[in-house]
Amino acid sequence: MKLYFSPGVCSLSPHIVLEESGLSFETEQVDLRKKTTASGADYSEINPKGYVPALVLDNGVLLTEGPAIVQYLADQVPDKQLAPANGTLARYQLQSWLTFIGTEVHKSFTPFFKPDSTPEMKDAARANLERRLGYINTELAGREYLLPEGYSVADIYLFVVLGWSRLIKLDLTPWPQLQAFQARVGARPAVQRALKAEGLA
Repeated sequence: MKLYFSPGVCSLSPHIVLEESGLSFETEQVDLRKKTTASGADYSEINPKGYVPALVLDNGVLLTEGPAIVQYLADQVPDKQLAPANGTLARYQLQSWLTFIGTEVHKSFTPFFKPDSTPEMKDAARANLERRLGYINTELAGREYLLPEGYSVADIYLFVVLGWSRLIKLDLTPWPQLQAFQARVGARPAVQRALKAEGLA
């Protein structure tokens, strides 16, 4: 398998999952502005959507969208327990968290990285982020990870997105559960390997 990524963005999530999985894989960095890969290929020909992550499977099939990719990878290594089994209530709870992180947290960071965002747009996004982070902080009270079953691909996605708080100078101090969560996930060897591979640690 080959993962196309750009350092520090949401493609870091499947990169960490790959490291956790023990599966054989390679990576190739993408310049998202030029739409070219490190080897000089036209990225738009690999992934017409133009953004990362993209995972090319061993059989040549292209899989896109982070939540889909991380669930696919987790299902390849069920013994690692990175996702509850398909068809269980816990699996739907995982999907609920992945959707919430993607639509309510991940997307709320977008205005801070777009040059045409107005101060008003950023203020609205920050207020929404603070509400969502407050909710997650409450949900994490009394447990280490998002699911009662333990560490999962949803935690990995949340870890990556919360990491962007430093870039927009959003202090996580008001949410001690989130601070502890970031430290807990960040200390995992697989997470450290992915961060180092992307030049982030």
